[in-house]
Amino acid sequence: MWIPVAGLPLQLRLSALAGAGRFCILGSGAAMRKHLPARNRRGLADSSPQLLPEPDFRNPPRKASRSSLDFKRYVTDRRLATTLAQIVCGKPNRPPHLLLECNPGPGILTEALLEAGATVVALESDKTFIPHLESLGKNLDGKLRVIHCDFFRIDPRSGGAIKPPAMSSEGLFKNLGVEEVPWTAGVPLKVFGMFPSRGEKRALWKLAYDLYSCSSIYKFGRIEINMFIGEKEFQKLMADPRNRGLYYVLSVVWQVACEIKVLHMEPWSSFDVYTRSGRLENTKRKEVLELLQQNLYLIQMTPRRNLFANSLTPMNYNIFFHLLKHCFGKRSATVIDHLRSLTPLDAADILMQIGKKEDEKVVNMYPEDFKRLFETIESSEDCTYKWLYDDTLEDV
Repeated sequence: MWIPVAGLPLQLRLSALAGAGRFCILGSGAAMRKHLPARNRRGLADSSPQLLPEPDFRNPPRKASRSSLDFKRYVTDRRLATTLAQIVCGKPNRPPHLLLECNPGPGILTEALLEAGATVVALESDKTFIPHLESLGKNLDGKLRVIHCDFFRIDPRSGGAIKPPAMSSEGLFKNLGVEEVPWTAGVPLKVFGMFPSRGEKRALWKLAYDLYSCSSIYKFGRIEINMFIGEKEFQKLMADPRNRGLYYVLSVVWQVACEIKVLHMEPWSSFDVYTRSGRLENTKRKEVLELLQQNLYLIQMTPRRNLFANSLTPMNYNIFFHLLKHCFGKRSATVIDHLRSLTPLDAADILMQIGKKEDEKVVNMYPEDFKRLFETIESSEDCTYKWLYDDTLEDV
């Protein structure tokens, strides 16, 4: 099992040397705090890169968080709830997983999950729904637990005391009796819900950082995420070189990390939409009308058992992210041009090792190609230091 590096920042602010064309050289691994044992530092150069604060995924900007466009979607159709419960819970004879349901609201879906045999922990961020949800759990011998918690604010990076609906994964899972399991073991629990309507991309990035660093919920193993996601973000998430206009960094990050399945598609009209002022009946806002005409996709994201089987680790994943952001920062360029700015190794030889030509463009590389590219550089023995970081790209 990978041991998460608790408290380590997720990105690096790489120190720059004086003079034109300055750069900093790193060894074969991600930077770690100096006070850690030398055997864990993985041969960093003496230039001692500075550490960036962790990305701030706590809250959307104030303007967005207070906007009347913020809303939540709830399943209120019992037939749809039954269908979704059967999809997520699987075959009746299969041993049930512990299921964390995010923002169940009125509890229609919660009832269907319980009837399908699931053991449910309802994480509800809105206190007004909690008494009703708790009433559903009576006489069920502990098959339903209700906790005032916002799943997307678990382990916030704000520092200081954590106040509900934010919560620490350590406290939550200890309360539920969930223990850490090795990464190569089975799925310890499932999460079911909907990505925030106004923060899908932000939520995806936070989960991605947690997954690759084996921190937060992923400290406990390969947590399976079952989430409804909007059509536009879904198309980007699943894009590859065959959909160049939608193909971007998150596409690679998630396809490398997880096996992604589409479990169900449902139009927006099947859900009740609630804003801060109550149920959304009619609207003239163009942005909302466009959303209501789209579909929602229920996707299952199961972390790959072999994600860390080779040279990619929770210690150096941030260099992998930097490689991707560098490449997609200029998508029309060839891969070899990017490699010459990223590594002192022979870029042509690296491409030959992964079966790519020197004129290969970034947008022609599939997610698995980027992973092989990174691992080939990381495992190279031709040079002590594997990576060059230009100070102009220190915080892409």
